[in-house]
Amino acid sequence: MGSVTGAVLKMLLLLSIQNWNRVIAGNSYDCDEPLVPALSQASFSSSSELSSSHGPGFAKLNRRDGAGGWSPLVSNKYQWLQIDLGERMEITAVATQGGYGSSDWVTSYLLMFSDGGRNWKQYRQEDSIWGFPGNANADSVVYYRLQPSVKARFLRFIPLEWNPKGRIGMRIEVFGCAYKSEVLDLDGKSSLLYRFDQKSLSPIKDIISLQFKTMQSDGILLHRKGQNGDHITLELRRGKLFLLINSGDTKVPSTHTLINLTLGSLLDDQHWHSVLIQRLGKRVNFTVDEHRQRFHAQGEFSYLDLDSEISFGGIPAPGKSVSFPHKNFHGCLENLYYNGVDIIDLAKQQKPQIITMGNVSFSCSQTQSVPVTFLSPRSYLALPGSSRDDEVSAAFQFRTWNKAGLLLFSELQLVSGGLLLFLNDGKLKLNLYQPGKLPSDITAETAWTIIQHNGSDLTRVRNTNPENPYAGFFEYVASLEQLQATIHRAEHCEQELTYYCKKSRLVNKQDGTPLSWWVGRTNETQTYWGGSLPDPQKCACGREGNCIDSQYYCNCDADRNEWTNDTGFLSYKEHLPVTKIVITDTGRPHSEAAYRLGPLLCRGDRSFWNSASFNTEASYLHFPTFHGELSADVSFFFKTTASSGVFLENLGITDFIRIELRSPALVTFSFDVGNGPFEISVQSPTHFNDNQWHHVRVERNMKEASIQVDHLSPKTQPAPADGHILLQLNSQLFVGGTATRQRGFLGCIRSLQLNGLAVDLEERAKVTPGVEPGCRGHCSSYGKLCLNGGKCREKPRGFSCDCTFSAYTGPFCSNEISAYFGSGSSVIYNFQENYSLSKNSSSHAASFHGDMKLSREMIKLSFRTTRTPSLLLYVSSFYKEYLSVIIAKNGSLQIRYKLNKYQEPDVVTFDFKNMADGQLHHIMINREEEVVFVELDENARRQVHLTSGTEFSAVKSLVLGRILEPSGIDQETALAGAQGFLGCLSAVQLSHVAPLKAALHPSRPALITVSGHVTESSCVSQAGTDATSRERTHSFADHSGTRDDREPRANAIKNDSAVIGGLIAVVVFILLCITAIAVRIYQQKRLYKRNEAKRSENVDSAEAVLKSELNIQNAVSENQKEYFF
Repeated sequence: MGSVTGAVLKMLLLLSIQNWNRVIAGNSYDCDEPLVPALSQASFSSSSELSSSHGPGFAKLNRRDGAGGWSPLVSNKYQWLQIDLGERMEITAVATQGGYGSSDWVTSYLLMFSDGGRNWKQYRQEDSIWGFPGNANADSVVYYRLQPSVKARFLRFIPLEWNPKGRIGMRIEVFGCAYKSEVLDLDGKSSLLYRFDQKSLSPIKDIISLQFKTMQSDGILLHRKGQNGDHITLELRRGKLFLLINSGDTKVPSTHTLINLTLGSLLDDQHWHSVLIQRLGKRVNFTVDEHRQRFHAQGEFSYLDLDSEISFGGIPAPGKSVSFPHKNFHGCLENLYYNGVDIIDLAKQQKPQIITMGNVSFSCSQTQSVPVTFLSPRSYLALPGSSRDDEVSAAFQFRTWNKAGLLLFSELQLVSGGLLLFLNDGKLKLNLYQPGKLPSDITAETAWTIIQHNGSDLTRVRNTNPENPYAGFFEYVASLEQLQATIHRAEHCEQELTYYCKKSRLVNKQDGTPLSWWVGRTNETQTYWGGSLPDPQKCACGREGNCIDSQYYCNCDADRNEWTNDTGFLSYKEHLPVTKIVITDTGRPHSEAAYRLGPLLCRGDRSFWNSASFNTEASYLHFPTFHGELSADVSFFFKTTASSGVFLENLGITDFIRIELRSPALVTFSFDVGNGPFEISVQSPTHFNDNQWHHVRVERNMKEASIQVDHLSPKTQPAPADGHILLQLNSQLFVGGTATRQRGFLGCIRSLQLNGLAVDLEERAKVTPGVEPGCRGHCSSYGKLCLNGGKCREKPRGFSCDCTFSAYTGPFCSNEISAYFGSGSSVIYNFQENYSLSKNSSSHAASFHGDMKLSREMIKLSFRTTRTPSLLLYVSSFYKEYLSVIIAKNGSLQIRYKLNKYQEPDVVTFDFKNMADGQLHHIMINREEEVVFVELDENARRQVHLTSGTEFSAVKSLVLGRILEPSGIDQETALAGAQGFLGCLSAVQLSHVAPLKAALHPSRPALITVSGHVTESSCVSQAGTDATSRERTHSFADHSGTRDDREPRANAIKNDSAVIGGLIAVVVFILLCITAIAVRIYQQKRLYKRNEAKRSENVDSAEAVLKSELNIQNAVSENQKEYFF
């Protein structure tokens, strides 16, 4: 019985396909009318004309007026003849002639078509670009039928070859008929919902047909949802069409059958593409642009329990949430039929079955995006300026091989300055300048992309309840498309959500319903909060197990009458960015909430580390045909130990393209475009098979072909003067091997890009035998990028630098940690509290103390000061042994080792100059037992042998600045320790301990004591910057009194009148102090002027210079702005 049913269903499907084919054939029936005779001369245009009598208006078939046809000024492959049919027509054939009574005719040509005359597409048949056969003389007519036909308004003829004894000459005709269609334009926020009578349709049969065009790579074209997870969805993802059909088994509700069919590539090209979906029982046919996939399901699939409505362009119906992120379609739909019903016609007639969501129009708007190519360093494009003098807004995409170049320049009238956006060493920089000031650069580092929004201020919320909720919305400076593209491309994204609460819960403890929530870009409600994984109704404290009330997963749910918070980073990319926050529980007495949402932060490039490992010579990855007919560029990284292998190959009938490692030191690019095979190679003085990453860049266009490997000189091959120009390929693209499974590549390939588009190697490698996704050993190639003692750590996608035991921070451990020490301040790093604890210590510093004998250490630091004497660094032990680095009273630098408490210290002195000169100095001390090597400023070096001992026993503490408890130290160290240090210390490191980093950037509990004024700063001078800017301080000075640091601080919340009165009193007191100081300064100023006249102009107070430069540096840090590119 089952076989009979299957046969009946198969027969019905075949009949439906035949009926559909008759409909298609009916549209093109009797469509061969000549279209050119009715056109005026204004409908013709061309690249150039030989004379006025050779103009394009004389190019009608069989016409003899003028010179008898069109001829360009110069006969080459850059000429074209174009006609405007006035409206979209269906074109079924073309015909050509040469120039009347001449030796001018074209022997082959290309045909291109367009709807708007700006975005052109070459005519293709069976996925190949056809060069049309032309004429053999001037008067005969050569016809060519277009199968399939073309729907377009504009046609362009591009001559490829012509009579070698004449020039280009053409007369043309186009055959076809009027093309009538129903068109719908959706703006990315709109959609249609079609509701129908369920009884009139079969649950096992669906036929859907449509055409679409768009410039957006993602969007829902149609969606029909049902019960138990059943649904049919047609979705555009990354330029490909996905047909998703999910069928729940009615007998076993927990099991589902998911059909996922994929067709097409680069469908976001702003050209029309046709789609046909036919479902009958277990059989599904999916057709896109003449390419078809068939699917025959197994098991209980024939019945789909679907609702009696279907949406087009999005999922607009309330409550119709889906389990996958989705985005509405932005573009045009044409001839949309669902089971024979004309959906667009119903919408135009405003029938009640159609519900329109958002702005819908019934004509297809033309995009205004135009790509521009800059052919030389001297070429540029000048555009009208903005009407507002204080505002500049620009958005664009670009692609280049060059590491440097100016992208944008604009004058700023309001500040009489300018703005420059440029590439410098591959990095994007923004330069702002004003007359009389040095220009300031803002560099777009590869670490983070920052996207701001309108809700970055702390917002206070009161008097809300579930019936009267508060809703805050966030609008970003980037469009939804830009946000989605940034997040999809990034390796990691995060957004900090700070939520303060006082008697304001996130969840109702009685029934578990959420009282506050947020919404992301998928328009789905989320009830987890910062620092938590996407677990419903959880916060960071619930994940870490340290909530203030262990009964709850969030601090706010404790419902206490005091300020607390649930704060952290949201990092689940599919839910970001946050677009809305809703708060409903601030209506009770003393109930209050406040929130702040940080910018969207994204880092990394998924495509950069997208890689595959090829383990056998017969293994390869295959992809659709590479279409680089007129222009092709390929780039990738490779790593191998093999002596040869093919990286990439794509074949045609005679044409081909191949990139390979020909020998250990030779990479070759070979190709054939119909002129015979060509080869160009790059020879390296060293071998490429060194298991290090190497970068290959290959390009071929109508002018030349080129190849470059790493930073070696590129090699080029000019194209033949009168040869073929089209690269016609028709096989699959093979990566890592060849179609013959010979000469395959052994090793890793990553970051493969074809014509600027990333190829997903990892996804294909997951299902390909002999190929593994990802590559190992990134640290062997990139470990040297981890600087200053940072350790390279392997990651599944790339690497990271671990700066735990470095005095530096940042992605590559290259950002020094520096601090300004005020008078009497100090930082004390205790290795242990007392000697008896050492044996039980688990800290990483435990290797310094206990019974361990320290026979070697490495010390590095930088400093700037003008005070003598000064103590830079002091290391003590429980046995009264110590090491001190000081600046003596005479300005000399002294390193004093005392490794035996019964002997005097050994002293290494640098007295060739005053080290308290306000300049930046670097010290490195390396001890191996009794041998000490000291380097000062990378040029003064000294090696000495200690007499006091060879081992440091039971290290107690490290002191920077003032010694608070001097004991058993020599007089010079005691004098310097009492004075302390006034100035800047930077990158201080004792072996693997970095005391400044532990104090300023604590990552783990450490026994750190900070006293006095210690401010994070930079010791590097940047003269010329505006010194009047505010100083950014991070003070660790002792403070009296306590406060609840969990309470949010904002002007909206500081409303206590007593506090305001206290502030007024403080302000009055400060003003009185300032007045007294000003009088004193005025009295000293006259004395200073008299003394200054006696001194040289260039002799300023070194201490004042130092303080000024430190303030400048802090001001630069404070005034950095964030820019979104």
